[in-house]
Amino acid sequence: MRHLTDRLWRNYGQKLFLTATLPLLLAVVVISVLVTLQSRQLAEREIATLERQLIAAKRAELKNYLSLARTAFINIYGRAPPDDAEAMLTVTQILSSMIYGTDGYFFVYDYDGNNLVSPRHTSLIGRNWLGMTDPHGVDITNTLIATARAGSGYHTYEWIKPSTGEPAAMIAYVVGLQDWRWVVGTGVFVDDVLSTVAASRAEVEARVQRTFLYIGGLTLLALLLVFTSGLFITIRERRLANAKLKQLTQRVFDAQEEERGRVARELHDGISQMLVGVRYALDVARRRLESGDPRAAENLGKGANYLAGAIQEVRRISRDLRPGTLDDLGLSPALKALIEDFGKRTGITTQFETAVFRNVLDDEAKIALYRVAQEALTNIERHARASHVSLYVRSHKKGATLRIADNGRGFNQSQEELDARPGLGLRNMQERIDQLDGTLRVQSSPTGTVVEATVPLAHMLRPQTDTPNTKARA
Repeated sequence: MRHLTDRLWRNYGQKLFLTATLPLLLAVVVISVLVTLQSRQLAEREIATLERQLIAAKRAELKNYLSLARTAFINIYGRAPPDDAEAMLTVTQILSSMIYGTDGYFFVYDYDGNNLVSPRHTSLIGRNWLGMTDPHGVDITNTLIATARAGSGYHTYEWIKPSTGEPAAMIAYVVGLQDWRWVVGTGVFVDDVLSTVAASRAEVEARVQRTFLYIGGLTLLALLLVFTSGLFITIRERRLANAKLKQLTQRVFDAQEEERGRVARELHDGISQMLVGVRYALDVARRRLESGDPRAAENLGKGANYLAGAIQEVRRISRDLRPGTLDDLGLSPALKALIEDFGKRTGITTQFETAVFRNVLDDEAKIALYRVAQEALTNIERHARASHVSLYVRSHKKGATLRIADNGRGFNQSQEELDARPGLGLRNMQERIDQLDGTLRVQSSPTGTVVEATVPLAHMLRPQTDTPNTKARA
């Protein structure tokens, strides 16, 4: 599993895609949750308000119905004594005939729980219903009687709906006729209200689901755009990287061929001629020795001189390819030998300064700084027409810095100029320093040029023993 994770994170395109999509997905999840919560809270408030308004309308409707019923029998009730059976019968007949709508009717109970009027449920008439409850255990008769004794009021319970024969929620409004000890009331079924509320909740859920679908679709579209953009960027970067790699590979091949040509020319023009001279001198000396000519020693001396020059030339070529001083003594002695040899060869006045290194440079940093110095001195020799060159190398808290300055004629530092004159070697310097995550600064003017290369502290190694020899090899 860890190996798979490492492989995934090594892929630049996947890094880019994950970096772009994870914040997006997190934001989408947070937005979705917030939208859902706020939508549902707002919908619940709206539904609760709607339910209260509908219930209030139903209650007002019940009061109106009961007011109409009271109007129909109030004169009879008002003139009759408490035990007037004929008046009571007349009122029950009036209320039994007052049915309205599909399910509306009036009912009457006495305070003892006996049902006197129930036109849509005649099986209830004449029976005592004290303690009657609905399917959910809500008390009906006792609560209606208690409410009527108190004057009037509402009570909600489930009751058989006449039109369907099924239990449904009902709100009843009752008043008490205290002289006759009657409970007179009517009820209205609120299943339509509950259906409206349920439909509203279903609509809210549908809206929430649609919102989720919209957010999911937009998220998918965004992810597709991110993936397409990342794929396009990855392909483009890969093409650019391949092109740069091809250019770099070609430059490496060109540099190898150039170096081989230089070494071949130096071997042919220098060592080869010297060795030919040695062979010629030895041949002459051999012939003179065979003939007894005393001048044979003179030819042997010339051959020895030619051979010494060849040895010196071999050492110089070897030093240019890979200076032994750099490995044996360190960067500072190698740079000192390089600039001294440069001054002797060109006649340019040189100055070398260094500070004792607190830490030891790793091999990559030493080679990079040495090659930068070589490139800079080669450029000075070929193009600067300088009369004085200074080289300074030191370590500091940020790493190590190499600085080469001359008083030559300078050059134009524009990119077009650098591209047109690849022989300057500035790009070689830049690439070497970039590989070490360092910095290269080049400042040029008609009065001189300064090349400053800095390698970071990551390429400074703590010496194992703090000895003078170790410090010298920095």
